[in-house]
Amino acid sequence: MSTAAGDRLGMGDGPPPHAWSQPPRRDGVADRLRDALAKLLLSARMQRVLTTLPLTRGKARREAAALFDLCAGFIYSQILLACIRLDVFALLAERSRTAAEVAALTGLGQEAVTRLFDAAVALRLLSRRSGGRYGLSLRGAALHAQPGLAAMIEHHGRVYRDFEDPLALLRGAGADSKLAGYWAYASDADPTRLGDDAVAAYTALMAASQPLVSSQVLDVYPVAMHRCLLDVGGGDGSFLTAAAARAPRLQLQLFDLPPVVARARDRLAASGLAHRASVHAGSFFSDALPQGADLVSLVRVLHDHDDAEVMQLLRAVRDCLPADGTLLIAEPLAGVSGSEAVADAYFGFYLMAMGRGRPRTEEQLAAMLRAAGYCQIGRLPTRIPMQTSVLVARPCGQTGGV
Repeated sequence: MSTAAGDRLGMGDGPPPHAWSQPPRRDGVADRLRDALAKLLLSARMQRVLTTLPLTRGKARREAAALFDLCAGFIYSQILLACIRLDVFALLAERSRTAAEVAALTGLGQEAVTRLFDAAVALRLLSRRSGGRYGLSLRGAALHAQPGLAAMIEHHGRVYRDFEDPLALLRGAGADSKLAGYWAYASDADPTRLGDDAVAAYTALMAASQPLVSSQVLDVYPVAMHRCLLDVGGGDGSFLTAAAARAPRLQLQLFDLPPVVARARDRLAASGLAHRASVHAGSFFSDALPQGADLVSLVRVLHDHDDAEVMQLLRAVRDCLPADGTLLIAEPLAGVSGSEAVADAYFGFYLMAMGRGRPRTEEQLAAMLRAAGYCQIGRLPTRIPMQTSVLVARPCGQTGGV
């Protein structure tokens, strides 16, 4: 896209606030009915009626329970954290056990274990067995099968400290938050100067949670049809390692900050991939991306950055892609039915505490891609959109479908 066209979209010096937001819509009949219903529900008398009428009491009780869950969410999350730190899911994955058995194995008192396990049953993390034993529920088994979730749960201790005063964050205190310091590249004017100690924790966290994302991306996009994959912001090489297992002939490139690249080099070598992988150090906001790849991936990268930075990165990727190249974007999207709480609530506030970035809808990203010179933009359905969605785009001027 020409500079003049970019300026018309407000991108000459970066897009203005909300440049990619959806246009406001006028209130319709459905909106007026919702407003009227909301006013009606403000009446305590109407609340009592709804909880007693046979046709409405089930819904009313479910809404009351959901509201209480929001109020009690912090305590629920701490019960989950206690289970993680006590290694409950690993202990019960071997076989079901009584509270006394677990107390003997962990050193925690039997009464305390019973209280914790009863709470975990209530949260459907555990289930009761005969003889006073406890075992994994379906939810608990699913959690234990994904080790990256435990790392995220531990990480939330830092998040909670930042959210002690959510209004302070909303008023702009994110730059001084714990999360801003944790994600050091978000607050450093020149992240290429960061040392290993500044990137070690977040690189390990991303690596632990990467399997949750990689399999979904690689299940819907056949990387084997490409000759070379460049993973921008590729961390320790976790995504490249997973992609290499799907495509034995695929050449690999990784671009990230210097201390992160050092970790990636070690991991790729340990995985037996040194002969077909190259790593490149730098910042994608000040250094050119390496050439030669016909597929570039941005896995959980764009939502970490503000709009102007995203546009700069999309153009940099466009410049490094050949005529037959493809851009692959993987991250949680806002506005996905059934996943609104993950993107708009969790990531929306997490990124605010981090100090930059925000979740975006498919439509917003597509608009940014078009402005950066991409066409044939499409979304591929993933198994669990709550964790990640996949967008594919190609430089304008190509023929054929996505």
